[in-house]
Amino acid sequence: MKSSAPNTPGKRVLLLLPAYNEAAYLPELCRELKANCPGVDVVAVDDGSSDATSAVARENGLKVLRHPFNLGDGAARHTGYIYAMRKGYDFVVQLDADGQHDPADIAALLRPVLDGEADLTIGSRFLKNADYRPTAAKRVGMALFNALASLLTGLRITDSTSGFRAANRKVIEFYSLPEFYPTSYPDADLIILSHAAGLRIREVPVSMRHSRKPLPLHHGMAAFYYVFKMFLSISVTLLRAKPARPEEK
Repeated sequence: MKSSAPNTPGKRVLLLLPAYNEAAYLPELCRELKANCPGVDVVAVDDGSSDATSAVARENGLKVLRHPFNLGDGAARHTGYIYAMRKGYDFVVQLDADGQHDPADIAALLRPVLDGEADLTIGSRFLKNADYRPTAAKRVGMALFNALASLLTGLRITDSTSGFRAANRKVIEFYSLPEFYPTSYPDADLIILSHAAGLRIREVPVSMRHSRKPLPLHHGMAAFYYVFKMFLSISVTLLRAKPARPEEK
């Protein structure tokens, strides 16, 4: 049975959808969001799409922010967090616009943040009995960066590449800062950075559907490029000055 997003009296929740050429997938996702999260604000950040992503998002009642050209997944998420900060949202739930993340899990993902048990939750596809089977290359990359994130944070991280996350106001303010948020792939590096900033992180079991959209990142040289970029980003994260804890600002 699908569950709706938890009640948040006096608090404002924003659903954040980074979107790049997602016109074919948005209508179905929007129907699921309305069924599971009625009345919750949704913003799509169109990262310079060449298709009708912005038009389809507006037709389905979404607020749209648009980059003039493609800047990358991290840049789209960063724009969403800046918007959330400026508009005074208390919580953000980010999920992919291709339908990979099940809106029925939003309530469970958000609950520890609403209850003050965590500042940031990460939806893990590997904590729930599921049929999700990544490609061999992706499985190796996941295992590598899960191990690194776990080692460097002291937490058990099982799904560092998950883009299904919920954040409170403390995280929103931290992620909106231009000097910290990764512009390319905000995965294990962002988890490590968030932990260094003193943010409380917890994984939550979620379902994950295979993306119907071709993902060149998972194949060929693009996969090696991702590994290189992630190692570089993690190295920079470790070498830079420790970020001030958000409550210390």
